[in-house]
Amino acid sequence: MNGLKTYLRNLIYFTERETEVFVTLFAEIELKKHDYFAKEGEYSSKLAFLSEGIMRAFFRNTSGNEYNKTFFTPPMFVAAYSSITTKQKNLINIQCLTPCSIFVADFDKVTALYKDFPKIESLARILAEYKFAIKEKREIELVTLEARDRYEIFKKEYPGLENHISQYHIASYLGISPTQLSRIRAKR
Repeated sequence: MNGLKTYLRNLIYFTERETEVFVTLFAEIELKKHDYFAKEGEYSSKLAFLSEGIMRAFFRNTSGNEYNKTFFTPPMFVAAYSSITTKQKNLINIQCLTPCSIFVADFDKVTALYKDFPKIESLARILAEYKFAIKEKREIELVTLEARDRYEIFKKEYPGLENHISQYHIASYLGISPTQLSRIRAKR
């Protein structure tokens, strides 16, 4: 829970009471490698804080091919955001690539605090703005940069991650084949 409190302090100033009210909504859960936090076609209602481990968000096309959308590494909030905010079914999956330790809260309980604790609503806005900016940056990179440049950005944004996950997952995230990734790595 200390990791969550530290993370919050780095984002927004919360009083001790605001911090305690917020963090008491969260309960620790351990997930195994390959466990799912969210599955496509299901409804999500949970917000998680990843304190240990690595997760991925991905989707499948109609042929069953998987495409990694993002990786979650600690400390970070994790959720199937479109589902928890719109109350629609998940379009993505969130899966553990390693054993994970997360703190989970019901998203409706978090939003219920907005009226009495405006800084919690501000936190939600800050997180949403950050997620939007990251998403926009990634979309632009996918269409404007060469694969080798995207790989270099990946290494800077996720230092050391390639030592802990399958090269297939990295290639999928970069929008290339594992063979292309091998060639890029060999040229370095």
